[in-house]
Amino acid sequence: MTKPSKFPEQEQELPGSEKDMNPQPEIVRKGYTGSGKLKNKVALITGGDSGIGRSVAVHFAIEGASVAIIYKSETEDALDTQKLVEEHGKKCLLIEGDVRDAEFCKEAVAQTRSELGHIHILVNNAAVQFPKDTVSEIDEDQLATTFETNIYPYFFFTKALESQFESGDCVINSTSVTAYRGSSHLLDYSSTKGAITTFTRSLSKMWAPKNIRVNGVAPGPIWTPLIPATFDEVSDFGQDVPLGRAGQPSEVAPAYVFLASEDSSYITGQVIHVNGGEVVGA
Repeated sequence: MTKPSKFPEQEQELPGSEKDMNPQPEIVRKGYTGSGKLKNKVALITGGDSGIGRSVAVHFAIEGASVAIIYKSETEDALDTQKLVEEHGKKCLLIEGDVRDAEFCKEAVAQTRSELGHIHILVNNAAVQFPKDTVSEIDEDQLATTFETNIYPYFFFTKALESQFESGDCVINSTSVTAYRGSSHLLDYSSTKGAITTFTRSLSKMWAPKNIRVNGVAPGPIWTPLIPATFDEVSDFGQDVPLGRAGQPSEVAPAYVFLASEDSSYITGQVIHVNGGEVVGA
């Protein structure tokens, strides 16, 4: 697939639909071959119905893992992801619900364990964003929604799994380049991503004695449904990074595979930057 540097203008309603995107995001690059890195593992992925979450789910399946996908309401996208996972011979459990609800998160963990078995990998990925140009435009409802969606569930799911995780299990958190360079039009979103980065570092120290690794991935501009659903203009999306284009989900998901596998057994509390060449601070 040729990676486009420009996109046709398009708009969607939140939360966005992958099937309506033009062009369609690349989920797995042509020629990607699994090598059993996650054979017989079980992964729980929030926001796994589309975008980066979908790509992670499919890559995990290619590498041998069964997956449970948490999604809010995008059933059609979730079913498409389930089909893609099952094409690689792995199970895909779909769980619909609101990750802002701590009890739902607890029940989702229990359902996954009941139907797929022990959870080895947690991918905290679900997020929302509402671009605003001034602080005064960010009302209390938006602020609450952004924080309750983007960071609260990270606590809810890790709390639900704390007593069940075993040595060798791991957590992978989706943060963002905005946590490191800031964003003038995503003040509340970038603030939650900064919180996720610190959450990752702190939880990694808490769980290191138990050999449970906690790492993160910080994507830059990636072509996902969230983009046409939240930005008024998308034609130049991603052109301001050194590589001159937005990334595809297929270019981010392998970082999650690496962090979920034994290849990263001596890595915890770290963040991999998949951002098209932006140099960011620690």
